[in-house]
Amino acid sequence: MDSSPLDGPAFAEALGTGDAPLRLAGPGGRLVTVDAHGLPDRLDDEAMERLATVPAVVAALTDDPDRRPDWADLSCPPGRPLGTVAASVAANPVAATVLALLLRSGGRRSVADGLVAESLAYGLLQGGPEFARWRADRPARRREPVPGPTVLVDRSDGALTVTLHRPHVRNALDSAMRDELEAALAVAAFDPSVTEVHLRGSGPSFCAGGDLDEFGTRTDPASAHLLRLLASPARSLAGLSARTTAHLHGDAVGSGIELAAFAARVVADRDTRIALPEVALGLIPGAGGTVSLPRRIGRHRTLSLALSGVPIDAGTARDWGLVDEVTG
Repeated sequence: MDSSPLDGPAFAEALGTGDAPLRLAGPGGRLVTVDAHGLPDRLDDEAMERLATVPAVVAALTDDPDRRPDWADLSCPPGRPLGTVAASVAANPVAATVLALLLRSGGRRSVADGLVAESLAYGLLQGGPEFARWRADRPARRREPVPGPTVLVDRSDGALTVTLHRPHVRNALDSAMRDELEAALAVAAFDPSVTEVHLRGSGPSFCAGGDLDEFGTRTDPASAHLLRLLASPARSLAGLSARTTAHLHGDAVGSGIELAAFAARVVADRDTRIALPEVALGLIPGAGGTVSLPRRIGRHRTLSLALSGVPIDAGTARDWGLVDEVTG
């Protein structure tokens, strides 16, 4: 996986050949590093078109920290080990590569089209060997449901406050919470007198991500795909974006940050911790993150966050544009 990087001309030439996917992926994995020196940020149209289907994670090596070439999936300085990114691709090459491909072409899609593409890819990976290995290593636990609502709704004049309420599991998003969240957001969607929507989480965290004990419990990924499209808080939040403020604290992980990023304004307490852990499970973000995060921070940083597995703090999120304000 740590092979010598391709130089720019060799990379461009590889994209012009019929066996580019095989040559770039190679037998050792699906991470390709390219020396970006002397290579333009965008190759010719034919090469870019071929790149759209190349099954590899392409990292540009560049001294310019702000440079993110169109032909690359992520950027890093020359000489700096790719470390956790390389390890992530090596451990789950299918999930990592599917995510890179999805993000690479995501700019061409509308929000609705992006959510369909994400759900399809997510469903395919749920039937794959990487997720099966993770699920076998971490058997689902049976947890007794806690009585009461999992989403609290409060209306005050034109302001609607929607609060995720499973504090005993750091507001992990399960199917019941998803359905209740969708119902709560429908109030604002169908009532124009609701001029503000505030999304919050009770307890120590905003949302620790999806409930891992529900992952893969449906035996039919195709039907699960249709269900995700039928009950989609991501789609609802995207439609309410201009009126919505998300208030983050503690963990905003996985679906927590994926949903929050649809809001026009995201405010985070200084203790907020943000991460995208799905690739380590053999999956990709499945709550809208491949749509919401790139629109805020770009696809390069989105992929880097997902592959590194390293959380970022509220200050870094603000510098990236993932968070608009840090408080506390």
